[in-house]
Amino acid sequence: MTSALDITQAVKPPRSVFLNFPLGHQTGKPHQPELQRQIVRDALSCFETIRRPGEIVELPYVWDPNDRTWEERDYTRGFMPRRPTPAEADASEAERRRRYS
Repeated sequence: MTSALDITQAVKPPRSVFLNFPLGHQTGKPHQPELQRQIVRDALSCFETIRRPGEIVELPYVWDPNDRTWEERDYTRGFMPRRPTPAEADASEAERRRRYS
């Protein structure tokens, strides 16, 4: 299950179900267990019927039919943290190894 269609298309998993919900909410809105169960049921049903490798099925759920501003907020420049430079990543990995090895 994914809510990042562009990444899923690039990675090309054998089968996938896309839900156009904010990142981290692939199984539905908080505090709505029946909706969450239905989304999971629908996803599992899709996984049983997908026949073509790499197929991505879009589930028909809508986060909020009256407000799509989350799409602009979640998918604009500056939403994700800055990637570390190679030197910063190496230093972070060296520190992790020092602490946990």
